[in-house]
Amino acid sequence: MLSQEDIQHIENLSAEESLRFISEKFTQGAVFSTSLGQEDQVITDIIFRNQMNIKVFTLDTGRLFYEHYELLSQNNARYKTKTEVYFPDTQDVEKYVNEKGINAFFHSVENRKECCYIRKVKPLNRALEGAKIWITGLRSEQSENRENMKMLEWDTEKMLFKFNPLIHWTYQDVLNYIETHNVQDLPLHKKGFISVGCKPCTRAIIDGENPRAGRWYWEESQKECGLHSK
Repeated sequence: MLSQEDIQHIENLSAEESLRFISEKFTQGAVFSTSLGQEDQVITDIIFRNQMNIKVFTLDTGRLFYEHYELLSQNNARYKTKTEVYFPDTQDVEKYVNEKGINAFFHSVENRKECCYIRKVKPLNRALEGAKIWITGLRSEQSENRENMKMLEWDTEKMLFKFNPLIHWTYQDVLNYIETHNVQDLPLHKKGFISVGCKPCTRAIIDGENPRAGRWYWEESQKECGLHSK
């Protein structure tokens, strides 16, 4: 467990220092979920480059860009390790597609959230079984829904700590780290895809748009899939 003193101490550390502290505090049960976006590539580099005792996993929804798979393969080769991959339940996907249609998520927010639940939330819940602290690449400036998120907080729904080491980073901070450490990232980012999710649900953004504007671009919603909603 983490004391209030631990929490205050972590908030004064750099991202690398805080991740090291967490990996030493939780010798078992520290997990990091990567979507292979730029923030997550930063954290992946810190964890693997320093050989921290943190499990790294990703969710393959079955609707990702080809570039996701290329980057995952490149990560495994570069760091000489393997990121664990979790998939949605086959029967859940078959039932949804056969009853509602292959692209039913375009038809309503409810359909889209159900698709996200099947392809993301349920696999995430399996990946977090037995975890004590869940590390994410969230940043407060990504969306209004994330503005008030803390660096470290207790997730009452999942009954574990949620740690966001980059929560106070700017997008420029992320880009600076990537350049300094020569971190590989998705080629899609240079094409305007800043926040990249499933292929049919993501478009490039234009100058001045919020990074999350390209996610579920046909919706007026909080732009969340359920993984990080309050």
